[in-house]
Amino acid sequence: MKQTYTELRITPQAYYALFVELINSLSDEAIEEEGTTIILRSEESLEMLRFGVETFANELSLALGKTVAVTIEMCEKENEDWIARYRDSIQPLHVGDFYIHPSWEPSISGKQNIVIDPALAFGSGHHETTYGCLLMLQKYVQRGQSVLDVGCGSGILALAARKRGAVVDLCDTDDQATTSAKENFVLNEESYHALWTGSVQKRTHEYDVVIANIIADVLIMISVDLEKAVKKEGILILSGILDKYINKVEAKYATSMSIIEKYQKEEWFTLVLQRK
Repeated sequence: MKQTYTELRITPQAYYALFVELINSLSDEAIEEEGTTIILRSEESLEMLRFGVETFANELSLALGKTVAVTIEMCEKENEDWIARYRDSIQPLHVGDFYIHPSWEPSISGKQNIVIDPALAFGSGHHETTYGCLLMLQKYVQRGQSVLDVGCGSGILALAARKRGAVVDLCDTDDQATTSAKENFVLNEESYHALWTGSVQKRTHEYDVVIANIIADVLIMISVDLEKAVKKEGILILSGILDKYINKVEAKYATSMSIIEKYQKEEWFTLVLQRK
């Protein structure tokens, strides 16, 4: 262990989800979210990551025709077991019948336990969008149904569907995410039908339920592919939608989908649709 490490604190004034997605694509370091600040710590240099975030903010500002401000602070600190400190700060999460907890916490009898180690994963259920999906899963996923998790990240939503007795497929365009999902299925001693690195376009059949917890712009961009992935009268669960984009997303899916339910937690929406 080196005597010092670098701490990088990134606070975007807008488009927070885009910055989180960017940082996950640029670095395999675990991130910590503190309010609207994204924190990374590493014994290696984070200078290139800082440069990448600054460049992204500038390019986004040019594309939108307005300033997208981001505050970046980087400093060197005395090394300590900050991973242990981070783990100590993670609390298990109850979402209806689901109990999401890290591997160092015991399972609870009578609950559908999902083991996710946040420091190693792309999603642990604590974010409002994942929370909303977990709630809706419990209402709309039935035993024996086929489920596709698009943009699976850690695989937490596919794992939740599997706990409900579904047959699950999952995909993500990031191979680090699919690797993480595969490891989490092993950790939970669960199985999936198919897992691939790539988009929803690689699917080979339609599903009873499709889940996509992705930012609103991407949900709009791949709307046709998501709609086609759902069986007639099947369910599509969308999340990652900020309140200011909900009308835009609803309008995009209105032709072939009917709204069944909307769930809001803080400024984030989870939308449940049924294919006509």
